[in-house]
Amino acid sequence: MIPHESDAKQERASLKVWRSWQENLILVAIALCLALLIRTFIAEPRYIPSDSMLPTLHTGDRLVVEKISYHFHPPVTGDIIVFGPPAELQRRGYPQDQAFIKRVIGQPGEVISVVRGEVYLNGQRLAEDYIAELANQPFQPVKVPEDQFFVMGDNRNDSNDSRYWGFLPRKNIIGRATFRFWPLDRVGFI
Repeated sequence: MIPHESDAKQERASLKVWRSWQENLILVAIALCLALLIRTFIAEPRYIPSDSMLPTLHTGDRLVVEKISYHFHPPVTGDIIVFGPPAELQRRGYPQDQAFIKRVIGQPGEVISVVRGEVYLNGQRLAEDYIAELANQPFQPVKVPEDQFFVMGDNRNDSNDSRYWGFLPRKNIIGRATFRFWPLDRVGFI
């Protein structure tokens, strides 16, 4: 083999390896950008850290939180939402980036109360087949202000919710819990 031919072959092989690396780096960059865009604007995984949503959600459950639907319509009573702590919780020491998960009980303009352990929405008892037990404390009627929500955990007697820190501003809502992907024996839509 002529030395000149050998050098050309080696150069082509090196160029092929470099192009392969370059292609792989571009693919990784695209994948990272897509993952970041999806997590920021469409959906993200979340972990349930407490028992406040028992029996619906258990400590350690892993969920998908979708972030798109509330750009088109507000949350409705019964939705399970993930949100950042409102100002009152931040004053109590919760970091701004900590997420909470609760069920929407009242929308703007609605009146919420708790009488003999049962939740009333606009004077009508709310049918709640998802709670762990009735609330052990009464709660005087309050009207939910504009652009805010009243939220409660399904485990009423072990939930840090609107009864203790007030209303949740809509701007704090991250998204709606839609799908449990862990543990495997409880996989499914919420």
